Amino acid sequence: MSEQYPAEQQTERERAGRDIATLVYLIQAISIFTAVPFFVGVIINYVKMGDVRGTVAESHFRWQIRTFWYSLLWFVIGWATVWILVGFLVWGISWVWVCYRVIRGWLALSENRPAYT
Repeated sequence: MSEQYPAEQQTERERAGRDIATLVYLIQAISIFTAVPFFVGVIINYVKMGDVRGTVAESHFRWQIRTFWYSLLWFVIGWATVWILVGFLVWGISWVWVCYRVIRGWLALSENRPAYT
């Protein structure tokens, strides 16, 4: 059951959620070049998830969390197959996919739309 908040408080929750989601998209964009911040972003998502329940940002948090876990999975698969050179292809495709997810999600957030349509 979702909690009901006064309109002013709900508006503040929406704004705060969007700000945090924007920060995590920025962290994920930086992570395209160096993976360490990716972990910081997903930790922020998990810690702040309760604060964004019932807001547009909630779908973006799910989007960002899934982006992290699937990219980690593809990194591990790429690492396990790099010795047969397939891993480089897996890493390349994964990199493009993460770029797509960050750009698509960030654009949807900037238009105040949920990440999932």
